[in-house]
Amino acid sequence: MKKQNAAVAISEIRPGQSIELLKELHILTRDGKLNQDTRRKLKQVYHLYQFIEPLLAEAQSLADHGAGKSYLGFILYDLFFKEKETGHIYGIETRKELVEKSRQLAERLGFARMSFLDVTVEESTHSSALPEQIDVVTALHACNTATDDAIHFALTKQARHIVLVPCCQAEVAATMRARKNESLGKTALSELWRHPIHTRELGSHLTNVLRCLLLEAHGYDVTVTELVGWEHSMKNELIIASKRGNPRKNARERAEAILREFNIEKLAPRFTY
Repeated sequence: MKKQNAAVAISEIRPGQSIELLKELHILTRDGKLNQDTRRKLKQVYHLYQFIEPLLAEAQSLADHGAGKSYLGFILYDLFFKEKETGHIYGIETRKELVEKSRQLAERLGFARMSFLDVTVEESTHSSALPEQIDVVTALHACNTATDDAIHFALTKQARHIVLVPCCQAEVAATMRARKNESLGKTALSELWRHPIHTRELGSHLTNVLRCLLLEAHGYDVTVTELVGWEHSMKNELIIASKRGNPRKNARERAEAILREFNIEKLAPRFTY
């Protein structure tokens, strides 16, 4: 029975994928098995990869912000870059201990075209350790304004594609909350965020709407979809932006109008540059 279970686990893994890596990422147990939780995790990994793989066709570089344990970077390298002769992945993370562990794992697996930087997103924008142009920028569950920093990095690096899963969008909600009394006398729309839970939820939604408009103002086509089902995570909004050509003409004007209507004009420098 044990051998049969192990065989089932292996059959669900893509050909050529590193078993050692999947164990390190705790997708496989130490004896190579999948339980219910890790099987669901593996499906989520492959689901995300389906979104990103088409963007990598002509990519020579990918920067992953807020990389943590570089979970995403390792999976992308293993499934895509490992079989190519070119292409480099950069994991950007401020926690030095995680960066060092990622470096050790990459060396152990022979993933030679992976680099890890213990710098902030802002520092990475000017770091000599990164090329002037990055093809693909990812930021999964980068908390609050870290997603905005990753967007700024991507625009500065002229990224062809940007993949974001925002998390804990608190800044807009905090600004709405601070000016709530003023807003109640200014517009009937303030009823949308009169209650604290609505302030939080609407602030999160507005944040991502403004991010999409910013990307469109810089010439990106934007797609917004679910990363996983709501039963797995409430932070499941996936934003994919691809550089296509001319900026959307009214994107910046629409963003400015939203900022005025919701009485949060002070955030214009973050969303309308």
